[in-house]
Amino acid sequence: MATDSIEVARTPQENAPSGSIRDVELRTLDVDPQLEYPTSEILQNAFSAEGPAQLTRGVKVKLLAAGFSFFFAGTNDGSLGPLIPYMLTTYNISTTLIAVIYAASFAGWLTCAITNSHLLRYLDTGAILVIGAALQLLAHVLRPWGPPFPLFAVSFFVASLGIAFQDSHSNTFVSTVKGAHRWLGFIHAMYALGLLVSPFAATAVASSTPNWRLFYLCLMGLGIANTTFVAVAFRDSLRVLPQQAEESADVVRSGRNKAAMSSIIETFKLSGVWLLSMFFFFYLGVGITAGGWVVEYLVTIRNAPLPSTGYVPAGLYGGMFLGRLLLAEPTHRWGERRMLMLYIVIVFALQLVFWLVPDIIASATVLSFMGFFFGPFFATGVSIGSKMFPKKIQPTALGLVFVLAQAGGSLFPSLTGLIAGRVGVQVLQPILVGLIVAMGISWILVPKVSDRSE
Repeated sequence: MATDSIEVARTPQENAPSGSIRDVELRTLDVDPQLEYPTSEILQNAFSAEGPAQLTRGVKVKLLAAGFSFFFAGTNDGSLGPLIPYMLTTYNISTTLIAVIYAASFAGWLTCAITNSHLLRYLDTGAILVIGAALQLLAHVLRPWGPPFPLFAVSFFVASLGIAFQDSHSNTFVSTVKGAHRWLGFIHAMYALGLLVSPFAATAVASSTPNWRLFYLCLMGLGIANTTFVAVAFRDSLRVLPQQAEESADVVRSGRNKAAMSSIIETFKLSGVWLLSMFFFFYLGVGITAGGWVVEYLVTIRNAPLPSTGYVPAGLYGGMFLGRLLLAEPTHRWGERRMLMLYIVIVFALQLVFWLVPDIIASATVLSFMGFFFGPFFATGVSIGSKMFPKKIQPTALGLVFVLAQAGGSLFPSLTGLIAGRVGVQVLQPILVGLIVAMGISWILVPKVSDRSE
């Protein structure tokens, strides 16, 4: 079937609502001549996903909603490490089966990567964000009543799928707001704040009640607030993308699927996507492995008392929270590539101290400083990606980066659990050292990008 090349010139959108993109430039696209409307309709979602450049009142509300959704995601992720010892006891399982939870989480992110481009053709940004929030709420509804372990593990798949939808589209939206590096630092600091608060709440509930699963009632409440906040803030894009009446459903579906596949193929061809993904792959591997296994390591290897040791990950996440707030501006000002390389060297040195100094207080202190210098990594990587990837494929490209990052965040904690089941949890330390070295090498390989004005 023949195709025509269509060029859309730079034109202002008349009567555009407050906070919309008024001047846009579309690249040349190959469009099936039988589809009279897909040029504008297929890209309509991409515009709303990019978000406006100016900080209007509506945009600020959306930024706050995005920040709260990241905070909620952090409370989910931050609670796993402190609760692992209780899971092992309650379900009478070994550390090997904890790998199933991490694998289920990765499956959720993988499902998002597979479906994301297709959802963009049918649903606007607000609708996808609400679906993500609702999936997270469903996951926490499944947990408190004491489900069997297989269903408990499935809930992590559901939660991760919801987090993936919210994270990818929130990052895409925030990356195009004026002063994006500051706002990316803000929403990722909110994620770290969730990581910080969650171990305190999870440990307090688990150590004071016979049913540690009651902690998930707290997350159910946050899930309701998150779904409501997102639905209100993004109500202008809470819709199914329309199809023109004169077009048959089959023709519309064919055009949307073809556009989705085109975005995926173009994304796969970009070497920068794979190189940045490799950095995130090791970065998240370090963070989630350390946060997930440090409590079990300190209790088993260094004979730390369980109730108080459950608060140790809070030091890691508290440092991360402060780092994302305080280091965002100097990292941007003095050069993202240079500063992140410096942070990696510092984190490597701190990890050696954590390994070689067998003191519980020293370990907790070092972890806090590691978290601080880890702070700006994620937001800086997203900022680099927003400059590197063309706007029309940015949601797909960032989605792929995030799913490969979660692959590292699932694979390495799982491998740690599998190896720990055979030789002991002391294997955590050499694994972390190797991952930090790999992270530094992968950051050197990320292509250099220059600032571009949108």
